[in-house]
Amino acid sequence: MSVEPSPVRASDADRERVVARLTSAVGDGTLTLAEVEERQALAYGARFRHELPPLTADLPAPPAPRGRRPPVRAFVPVAVLLLVVLWVVSPVPFPWPVFPLAFIALRVSSAGGRRRWGAGT
Repeated sequence: MSVEPSPVRASDADRERVVARLTSAVGDGTLTLAEVEERQALAYGARFRHELPPLTADLPAPPAPRGRRPPVRAFVPVAVLLLVVLWVVSPVPFPWPVFPLAFIALRVSSAGGRRRWGAGT
């Protein structure tokens, strides 16, 4: 006794996800151009969702997304507090945290400038 897949219609977004995965497989060298063209035609012609997974079943799993690093500015208050506490506890009377704090200020200002100019504004 065979179980028929549920007849849920495929959306354009479903088809585009499959085509994007197939296109990245060409870039990785997993599929040839002829194979991708054939599978893309089948993806765009698919009417139901159960027709799409077989098109990418033999491809390796896509890489997991990498976590986003917190911005540099998130560490500034912690670094400033730590340097001031170390200066108060240390026996050195000269305000030596000025040098690391200047480096941190330079780093934060340069990171902000790259982000702003890199965004095209």
